[in-house]
This record gives sequence, structure tokens and C-alpha cells, in this order.
Amino acid sequence: MQSISCLEARWPVVKRAACAGAMPLALVATLVLAADSRVPYVPTPQGVVERMLDIAKVGPSDYIIDLGSGDGRIVITAASKHGARGFGVDLNPERIKESNDNARRAGVTDKVAFYQRNLFETDLSQASVITMYLLPRVNLELRPKLLELKPGTRLVSHDFDMGDWRADTHIAVKDEDKYGGAGGTSDIYFWVVPAKAEGTWNWQGPVAGKPRSNSTGQSNGASTTSELERGKPQTYEIRLDQKHQVITGSVWVGGRTATLQGASLRGTEITFQFTTEVNGSPVKHEYSGKIDGGSINGTVAISGPRVHARSEWNAVRGTRPAEAGTSTPVHAARPHGGATN
Repeated sequence: MQSISCLEARWPVVKRAACAGAMPLALVATLVLAADSRVPYVPTPQGVVERMLDIAKVGPSDYIIDLGSGDGRIVITAASKHGARGFGVDLNPERIKESNDNARRAGVTDKVAFYQRNLFETDLSQASVITMYLLPRVNLELRPKLLELKPGTRLVSHDFDMGDWRADTHIAVKDEDKYGGAGGTSDIYFWVVPAKAEGTWNWQGPVAGKPRSNSTGQSNGASTTSELERGKPQTYEIRLDQKHQVITGSVWVGGRTATLQGASLRGTEITFQFTTEVNGSPVKHEYSGKIDGGSINGTVAISGPRVHARSEWNAVRGTRPAEAGTSTPVHAARPHGGATN
């Protein structure tokens, strides 16, 4: 987003900059007078715009929506420099006219559009990237709507975060054009909308499964292949807790529990690992996969004294393996209390 529609709402920020000596008094006076105008706005410096788009890795396949689009510079830059399509919304009709004029001059009217619209009433579902320059309270009001977007949607905010939804990336950028040429530092916050991972997931293997062959046709499990093929299937169950993109949890397998280590969620991509005893030996499990609604599909690397292999991994949310069409009995009980290594 390039602008905040009402400078009065942004006045506390202006005051803090002036008191800190970051803004000349003459500029402060200009902004105070502008606060009485019906159409003032505070633009994002062009250098910051370009850094925002770079951090989001905007490309030709992206559809960008800018909330409070001001003079249209973010959407226009995304189209002219990165080949993206998209639209901007702003409450100010003069900004919409200015944006359309700028789009014509840039030759991107076939890629972009601008609408006089309330951002809370705007359908964001088609966006792969959303940009914004909103006050903290507005970010927090908008946050529930953003968290319901398609997992993997990228969000970039100029200057303001989203409370306890920690940014995946946060950088500070100095720019001479900030505050109307007075210069200053802009904070850029970047998030990837996380998939819904919380809950119980179940699967079988991979100790019971046949290891994946390499390009030469030889088993990655080498001398342990027959052991893996003969091994008794193991029923795994993980329980995940989630706060935004931060996940923690524990696994139940073979009558034991272990805490997940290195658990990470970025969009739909999930990774974690743990070490637990399987068939009498400690086995390290390293999982990676993609969440697709009620399933996870990916790979697992397992290693131990008698096992070393890589195989497919398929988990189902909230359904024990026997309920998902396998013949393996579901364990009758699982231990209660905290997870132990």
C-alpha cells in the first residue's frame, strides 16, 4: 500500500518522527495543514516499494492486491517491472483517478485496475500477494481475514506488524524519500499465510515400507532392504499445536512418545523430526511434506543401527490408519501426560 487515507490517523507517527528529530519542523507544519484536507495521503517511497516486491518475490504468475493503493505505484511497479497483474483499492476518488492516469502512462492498463472500495469489503481470495500500509489497529482487525486466505499467500506490510503474528521476515530500509523527502527508516514485514496444521495426524510406516530406489535401480536401504520389507508396520500419530505459523507437538509410536524437533510450517510446507525406538532400536525420522486440506504428502528419511532409507510419507488428519482403509489394528490406548523423549 502506498498511503493512509487520513493523515490525522497517522499523526501520532508524524509527531514521534518530529520529536525524534527525524523530520524538519517545516515539513511537520505542512503535514499539520494537510491533516485538514479531505484528500491527504502518505506515500511509500519508491525504493521501499521495490524492496517490498523483491521480498515477496513477485513474478509474472502473481496477482497482487494493494490495500489503500494511493497513487497506484505498488500495483503499477509490480506490473511494469515484474509482469504481475492485480488491482488496488482506496477510499479516495482522487487517488483512484491519479492511479488510472499513472497506469496509462506506464502502459499497464491491461494488467492493473483501481477501485474506490472499502478494504474490509474487498474480496482478497484471488491474490497471491497482498501489500498494505495500514495502522497497527487496522492490521489487527484485518488479520483474521488474512489468516483465512489460501495457504501460501504472501503478505507485505510497510512500517507496521500484526501483533503476535510474528513476521517470517522483517527488515529495516533507509530511504531519502521518506516523510516527503526528509528521509527515514521504513520497516518491511513479510508473512506467508500458513496452512491449518493443528490437530491429530496418523499414518503407517515407513519402517514397514519398501525404500525408494535411486537412479541406478539400487535400493537406498542397501543391505537393510529385506529387513525393511519384512518389518512390522508401525502406526504413527502426531498431535500438533499451532499459533499462526509456529507449530509444536509430539508423536506416539510403538507405545512411546517423543517431542517433535525442528518443527517448521511455511505456507503448506511442513517439516519436523524426532528420534524414537522402533522394533527395539533408536530410529531418527526426518519428515517433509505439503499439507493439502486433510492430508500431508511428502517424504521421510529414516536412519538407525539397522535401518537407513527414504520413502514416501502420507498422513491423514484425524483418521487412524485402520479407519483410512488399512488392516492394521489401531492401538487401544496411548499414554497420557507430557511427551517424553
